Amino acid sequence: MGLFSFIKEAGEKLFGGKDAQASTATAPTQAELNDKAGKAIEAYIASQNLGVSDVQVHFEGPEGKVTVKGTAPTQAAKEKVTLCCGNVASVTSVDNQMSVTNPEPEAQYHDVVRGDTLSAIAKKFYGDANKYPVIFEANKPMLTHPDKIYPGQKLRIPPLAK
Repeated sequence: MGLFSFIKEAGEKLFGGKDAQASTATAPTQAELNDKAGKAIEAYIASQNLGVSDVQVHFEGPEGKVTVKGTAPTQAAKEKVTLCCGNVASVTSVDNQMSVTNPEPEAQYHDVVRGDTLSAIAKKFYGDANKYPVIFEANKPMLTHPDKIYPGQKLRIPPLAK
């Protein structure tokens, strides 16, 4: 996997985006803000119950970069961690350095744009709009309903099982 880009303004609001960008003499230091943001992202990953372990998140506020380390049981879990990190407001890129216990082929990704639906995305990647449940399942638990996607969100598009 490489470095993944995300839209800074889109995503879960886990911490103060502007607070994580700059500090003053009376405010917390940038290092303290980065640590707080990293812990918030770690807690968000843990809340998704992906089965990952030893997760360590480092956030660089001014750049909006997240580096994540740890162990994932599957490639899918590793990719979901990338999405958990990247689909957070103020994050612009994710460097996922997690190891995978059971390696599998990597998924493709799609950046949601205005007017997208899971059916349209399924048609684009699989040639069949009725395959949208595959994309929905691949992005659970971050997605709670097939109709609740938003512009700027990045989705996993797994290879179809043969």
